[in-house]
Amino acid sequence: MSEPEQRSDPSRPRESSRLSEPSKPSEPAGSSVSVAGASRSGSESAAVQRQTGAEEPGGDQEQIEKPLIEDVSADVAPVVEEFIAEAAQANLEEEAAVAAETSLRADSSNGAAQKTTEEIAPFISFEHVSKSFGDTVVLRDVSFYVKPGETLCIFGRSGVGKSVSLQILMGFLKVDRGTVRVAGQEIGGLSEREMQDVRRKVTMVFQNGALFDSISVGENVAFPLRERGDMQEDQILQVVKGLLEMVGMAGMDSQLPAELSTGMKRSVAIARALAAQPSAVLYDEPTTMVDPLMGHLLGSLIQRLKMQLHLTSIVVTHDMRFAERLADRLVFLHDGGVRFFGTTEEMRASQDPVLREFFSKDELVVPL
Repeated sequence: MSEPEQRSDPSRPRESSRLSEPSKPSEPAGSSVSVAGASRSGSESAAVQRQTGAEEPGGDQEQIEKPLIEDVSADVAPVVEEFIAEAAQANLEEEAAVAAETSLRADSSNGAAQKTTEEIAPFISFEHVSKSFGDTVVLRDVSFYVKPGETLCIFGRSGVGKSVSLQILMGFLKVDRGTVRVAGQEIGGLSEREMQDVRRKVTMVFQNGALFDSISVGENVAFPLRERGDMQEDQILQVVKGLLEMVGMAGMDSQLPAELSTGMKRSVAIARALAAQPSAVLYDEPTTMVDPLMGHLLGSLIQRLKMQLHLTSIVVTHDMRFAERLADRLVFLHDGGVRFFGTTEEMRASQDPVLREFFSKDELVVPL
């Protein structure tokens, strides 16, 4: 087991989530194409291009809008469809609960009642957060937020505190000053047991996948399903198969993590995160050390999960093309602080010299 996994118990789904008795399998459909191969032949690369829409104008949007269940074999589709429908409904209910609680706080505070719920109901927020390691200041008075069902991209050069921000959200690190809220709850003073409740709502996809090394891909994805304790084994196996197909890893359930490429490990890590039925997923540099086609596929998958499961997402990245494609809002960290926070349009209109320099150097490194 990798180090990050040891520091956090896998998230369990909300107790309200229950599957019905397992459905009788229907006739299997044609096997879906796995697009996450460690080494790609010409035909394998073409398969990725077809799935990502890279060959056809407008194909990318079609891929994003394609229902997740379309990637799932017919023999497991009924159980998997119910599973993802539960997750989507739970996330909508979570969003409504956060909005209602925020609205209630607004009604009881001076002047805040004039604000709309939409303006004051972030799912995750940093409020004047500072964090240092010895004499090294990593975050200095950092504030940003992401609303329910939206995607926030955190970008900036290496060492500016992007990954540290995610570790703070997961409770692996404590802030020196400031307030961090998740689903309307301040997490700074929570005990480790209380943080487990937060981690049932928010899970993280690490750069290295943080998979259990000694068990198979299928067993990794099944782990949070078995932890919940209310699913029969045949249901678990069906959901595992379906989730792996949804992330482009069909037929890889018996492989060990060591046999997978970096991109494949991240795809499996996303499948395992989805098995926990979270409200939010944090992605740490999902496109680092993967080829462009796999990066494109991962971006499409993150967008599909956001749209169809109503997931709130935070994506740490140094890739501006990737960030602009995914983000509802972006935060640019520089020298320990927030240099920019806003929409893509506002970012592109900014004349900030530091931001402009970052764009120009990114264009040299990652050409169109």
